[in-house]
Amino acid sequence: MNCAKRRIAIKAFAALLLAASGAMAWAAQVVGTIVNLNGPLMVRKADGSVKVLGLKSEVAQGDTLVSEKNTYARIRFIDNSEITLRPGTTFKIEAFAYESGKPEADSASFSLLQGGLRSLTGLLGKRNKEKFELKTPIATIGVRGTTFVAQFVPPPGGAPPAQAGAGALAPGLHVFVVDGTIMVSNAGGSMNFSAGQFGFTPTRQQPPLMVPNNPALRFTPPVAFSLSPGSQTLAGTARPQAVDCEVR
Repeated sequence: MNCAKRRIAIKAFAALLLAASGAMAWAAQVVGTIVNLNGPLMVRKADGSVKVLGLKSEVAQGDTLVSEKNTYARIRFIDNSEITLRPGTTFKIEAFAYESGKPEADSASFSLLQGGLRSLTGLLGKRNKEKFELKTPIATIGVRGTTFVAQFVPPPGGAPPAQAGAGALAPGLHVFVVDGTIMVSNAGGSMNFSAGQFGFTPTRQQPPLMVPNNPALRFTPPVAFSLSPGSQTLAGTARPQAVDCEVR
């Protein structure tokens, strides 16, 4: 190999190394911190490794978080948005990017694979609402600057319900809007839900529906998890059609 060809080969190899290191840096970028935790929380990293997270642990793009039975976990992201996971939840951070001076680069894409969560919009969702999406196996949720609760119940023969009491919910995606507005969309259509409203999406092909009363959707984290502005607890009651909302 002559000198010219050798130089070309070296430059190509260096470019490959730079691209690989950039991809690794993207995958490992820290995007949030665990700020409340009351039980075991596992993370599966983008490289396949698995470890246990604790209070103040950092989370990154590509992480899949799994909350164990009775575990609630609250993650605060770099734009001050929050996601609180309920027990028995599998949640993936597909992509997240936020810089105060670069709104054009905003990105917030998550997947709720099983279980439920409460989402509190941060700076990204307030300035670039269209950049936020929460995907589930049957529908995608977009926000209009909001706080909402979502729970996905697998169909019969799929994964078990997220926690005790979840069996009272029909299979599908259930949502409750605490503040603001969300849009739920799938192959069957789209629907907006506003503060105080409940929604249900039964399958990928059926459109979202408005539900007049609480269908037994519950979200009851410990008191310490509900100290943020806009936090709200959906507590179970003896009458499944009633919703007991307590602002702490």
